[in-house]
Amino acid sequence: MSVAQVDADLDPLEPTLQPILEQTSLRWIFVGGKGGVGKTTTSCSLAIQLSKVRESVLLISTDPAHNLSDAFNQKFGKEARKVDGFDNLSAMEIDPSGSIQELLESADGAGAAGNPLGGVMQDIAFSIPGVDEAMSFAEVLKQVKSLSYSVIIFDTAPTGHTLRFLQFPTVLEKALGKISQLSGRFGPMLNGILGAQGAPQMEEMMQKMESMREVIGEVSKQFKDAELTTFVCVCIAEFLSLYETERMIQELNSYHIDTHSIVVNQLLFPTQGSTCDYCNARRKMQKKYLEQIEELYEDFNVVKIPMLTEEVRGGEKLRNFSEMLVKPFEPPAEN
Repeated sequence: MSVAQVDADLDPLEPTLQPILEQTSLRWIFVGGKGGVGKTTTSCSLAIQLSKVRESVLLISTDPAHNLSDAFNQKFGKEARKVDGFDNLSAMEIDPSGSIQELLESADGAGAAGNPLGGVMQDIAFSIPGVDEAMSFAEVLKQVKSLSYSVIIFDTAPTGHTLRFLQFPTVLEKALGKISQLSGRFGPMLNGILGAQGAPQMEEMMQKMESMREVIGEVSKQFKDAELTTFVCVCIAEFLSLYETERMIQELNSYHIDTHSIVVNQLLFPTQGSTCDYCNARRKMQKKYLEQIEELYEDFNVVKIPMLTEEVRGGEKLRNFSEMLVKPFEPPAEN
């Protein structure tokens, strides 16, 4: 069913991310899509717009490429840092390859040479598929839990990694639950092996894991609450990107994560009478896929962004780009 066929009582949604700015209950916003479609530019720009209406905004990159530093022309790391030119916008870059080993070694001496505790618990932990990747979320939580932000935006890795990343609350809950269960069953035996020195270390580590499991369980519930969490899909008007977007939206629905916004980047709008065969041919192809997007996602806010003549880098250019997320772009008349 096309937009034109939508019931008269159900007007098509506006091509803007303004509803996200107006939804003041939102706590978590994910921005994701296929590699190279402009996720980082979109997430940075959305963060800039949110900084106008929210008390404090945190932008987190979980992409190994760490493009936030390039986008803002400012170095970011694993600690939240204010973005130059903004009083209430901070950014940080998390390494998604974070390992559970860091948690296992967090109890003093747990991973020290000669102490079998670290090795035993690592063997148990790594027996659960996906737990190593899921531990990157623990790194995020350590930062976010101790800081107070009214909204947090994730600039995520390309689609496949993002979908695994969004599974982390469930995976990590199961992993920590299994470790806790096994600890209860084999704790006395391990205490005998570790002796008086190792037993307190194991107890301390298990307390940390249990505390983390409770936090992750609560965040997992928040992710499934449309009042608190939403996902912004970024794509370009090409077959593979459209395919990836459809797969991602289906999986997000299966995780019960709200998504109702799509940003379509890099659209060509040749000037009337243009003799550029390449431009006109590409515009024709993009128009076909854009029509498919509008038909498939008639209940989404579909934002159309034109192909720009220069890179969007630095605060000023990002500010300009951000305006197109909230003020619908008016393309020139078609040939």
